[in-house]
Amino acid sequence: MAMTYQSGFGNEFSTEAVKGALPALQNSPQKPAQGLYVEQLSGTAFTVPQKSNMRSWLYRILPSVKHAPFKPLKHDSFTVSGLMPTPNQMRWSPAAIPVKKHDIIDGIVTMAAGGDAHHGAGLTVHVYTATASMKNRYFYNADGEMLFVLQLGSLVFRTEMGVIEAAPGEIVVIPRGIKFAVDIQDKQARGYICENHGAPFMLPDLGPIGANGLALPRHFHYPVAAYEDIKGKFSLDCKFNGTLWTADIGHSPLDVVAWHGNYAPYKYNLDHFMTINTVSFDHADPSIFTVLTSPSGTPGVANIDFVIFPPRWSVAEHTFRPPYFHRNIMSEYMGLIRGVYDAKEGDGFAPGGSSLHNCMSAHGPDRVSMEKAMNEKLAPVKMADTMAFMFESRFVMHPTSGALKRGLQKDYFKCWQSLPRMFGGKGK
Repeated sequence: MAMTYQSGFGNEFSTEAVKGALPALQNSPQKPAQGLYVEQLSGTAFTVPQKSNMRSWLYRILPSVKHAPFKPLKHDSFTVSGLMPTPNQMRWSPAAIPVKKHDIIDGIVTMAAGGDAHHGAGLTVHVYTATASMKNRYFYNADGEMLFVLQLGSLVFRTEMGVIEAAPGEIVVIPRGIKFAVDIQDKQARGYICENHGAPFMLPDLGPIGANGLALPRHFHYPVAAYEDIKGKFSLDCKFNGTLWTADIGHSPLDVVAWHGNYAPYKYNLDHFMTINTVSFDHADPSIFTVLTSPSGTPGVANIDFVIFPPRWSVAEHTFRPPYFHRNIMSEYMGLIRGVYDAKEGDGFAPGGSSLHNCMSAHGPDRVSMEKAMNEKLAPVKMADTMAFMFESRFVMHPTSGALKRGLQKDYFKCWQSLPRMFGGKGK
């Protein structure tokens, strides 16, 4: 189905699926039109500054409070149990997609976490697989917003605010608390999730870059109102304070007929990113590739930066072009959507795979990438078929015990062990 979207990052939108469902003047009229209920959804504290306040008014068939009590929901892999901090460099092969039919919630595997959802800071990183759509099941996350990075297979997100279609190479952000279900469009799907426990994602300040560059507001798309008016036996699952819960509900919770506000899910095509790149010497810091940022209480130090490494021209002059060997105060979880990452041209970092380099853990190009970069002719090179990304955070990310059992490349460290000694001095 072809969907119509509203464009512009963080805009105040008004949309209705049935004409007259939105009130003409009042947010919360005494008697809403067409027998709907009024519900405000607040994504920030009531008293944050106006420019940061995020909320939407929903006009729905039944209020969200109408469901049975929640009870614990067992899930073997969607959990942060067994967190094990380590300074070692870590890399995982692409997540295997089980043959057994499973939806995206059942297919979530938690990989690492930093910070604390209970205290509203940090992140949790997951990978997902799916071979079936969510049926008679809905989900919301009370611990944070969910940034989905699609790597394999198209998805349809049915949300309270409307429907979002997304394909590999696009991202979908579902804000904290918004209910949704996911349908797969292909035989199987795979990707990554960044669960943001801190401030909502926003566009980064551009500073000296000026008005244009990086992710442009007009390329972010929000859904128009759509609703499900169905009764039946459904489950409403949620993540709350680090654990999963489920409740019986007798109707679809995606019954919002109209809404207005600035708190809603959205999608973005990573190929629309306007790259700012090095053109003289040295390799610019990855911050020039920031799509979205979740600020912390310290200016310039992110709770999370979502960074991509998109197709681009490599045109720097007398310098080493790939990412240099480095150590960083921030922790970095990387994934590969397609193609080859220019610092890992040797074997091991494949689309669907991921790596973790924690605070001050040294990392950099493998030997194949290093030798190529040191010896190639410094002419303009088009890096055409590539798309990698990074969740970068001020928090140390602790891999889960489940992640240590799933596709961990225990020989990852060997990609640097053959780096030769090239020093020609005659020191002792």
